[in-house]
Amino acid sequence: MNSTSRSIQFRTVSLLIAISALLCLPFADLATTQLSPWTALERMATGAVTPDFGATEYLWQALLHTVAFALQGISLAAVTGFTCALFYQHRSVRMVAAVIRSVHELFWALIFLQLFGLSSLTAVLALWIPYSGIFTKVFGEILEEIDKAALAALPKSSNQRLSQRLYAELPIAWPHIVSYARYRFECGMRSSIVLGFVGLPTLGFHLESAFRQGDYSEAAALLYLFYLLIATMRWWFRGALIPLYLAVSLVTLTPTASVDWSLVWEFISYDIVPAPLRGEGFSWQSLGQLQSWLSLLWQQQILPGSIDTLLLSQLALLATAMLALLWFPLRNYLLFSAMSRVLGNLFLIITRSTPEFVLAFVALLLLGPSLLPAIIALALHNGAIIAHLCGGYSNNLLFRTDDKPTPFSRLSFYLYQLLPRIYPQFITWLLYRWEIIQRETAILGFLGITTLGFYVDSAFEELRFDRALVLIIACALLNLMIDTIARTLRRRLQAPVQLSCRDA
Repeated sequence: MNSTSRSIQFRTVSLLIAISALLCLPFADLATTQLSPWTALERMATGAVTPDFGATEYLWQALLHTVAFALQGISLAAVTGFTCALFYQHRSVRMVAAVIRSVHELFWALIFLQLFGLSSLTAVLALWIPYSGIFTKVFGEILEEIDKAALAALPKSSNQRLSQRLYAELPIAWPHIVSYARYRFECGMRSSIVLGFVGLPTLGFHLESAFRQGDYSEAAALLYLFYLLIATMRWWFRGALIPLYLAVSLVTLTPTASVDWSLVWEFISYDIVPAPLRGEGFSWQSLGQLQSWLSLLWQQQILPGSIDTLLLSQLALLATAMLALLWFPLRNYLLFSAMSRVLGNLFLIITRSTPEFVLAFVALLLLGPSLLPAIIALALHNGAIIAHLCGGYSNNLLFRTDDKPTPFSRLSFYLYQLLPRIYPQFITWLLYRWEIIQRETAILGFLGITTLGFYVDSAFEELRFDRALVLIIACALLNLMIDTIARTLRRRLQAPVQLSCRDA
């Protein structure tokens, strides 16, 4: 493939992303219903500069729960994902991994809440299952993409495939696997916080309470503690110490629950069974009633929820792209001084470390319920992640001395030297984040935004678990669709040049 054809492909994908978002724009509810957003913003700003670290009761327990849930859930998922990745060449393994990761951890938490209540077991299972699917996929792709020279040197034998993988491929892939697992632990910490919004005792539980009560000094203190945890991970999250942390967390916060097995059986055998099928057994009459039940659910909830979910994800994707292109120069050493880069890095770390669920919650308080707060939250979080990656990537590019910018030619350098060279990698990371934006879009419904998550949350509140299950399946199918489209586009753009996207 020559460079012209490759440029056309990247241009086409970029136009498709922009046009699809612009077509969604007239149908999206972007109204602001908050009458005095500036007053609320002023109170939040005051709280940000006057953090109250003593306001939260059981603060250290919340910190311990946040870290312990992430540590246990992500460790378990990494081991499970690694084991399954050894068999990633089998279609059944790939399909199971795709299905379980397509359901957001918040949905898993709601399901396990019905079985095990507000327990540590619920939190660990909610993180373990979807992250196992993510680790299986990424570890499997790492093993597939490594240099096969060592494998080619071994004797051919179909009976020794697992041994070949362990002894010829794993040593080469191991540094990438460890690096990715470390990155995912940070994501697990954010997910652990979000679990607090459904009642589990993490920092998120206290954050939600503080924001709802308008105690922004307390909320700021909680966020600062979380940023401190993330910023200092390089010092305290060391490989040799992880077994010790895990052992301490298992002793102090054993993932157990008080289980009433009769209720578990009732949930599985009755509650999640569609209402028309709960009668005496299968009959043509009940099948007809099921069709009417599904049709009504489709018209009233699945279709409108899916439309808003897709509208939100497409608009957020375009806004993410724009912010990432605007922000990545903040890390570039040719465009900004050392002090400016420190401040730029700090801004990107804070923005990407704040869970999008928390950003959306704050934006909703400022702007009122519509798609606009969710678009802003998703774009800020994901734009900062891609900008951070693109900025680091741009610092490794080589330029001729006469290409380097002067104080008066920085804009030209950005437009004609830097942007064209980072653009292929930027698009690859953007497509990878597309699937993640889609997953996050659905769960923002828990905040009152009318995506599919809104109807899932309503179904759980009304104890209509059969409806909730069908709606979660609809979310998963949408996620799988976007994942398939994004993966297909990435593969077409990556050939023949392999581009990195895992750390996004």
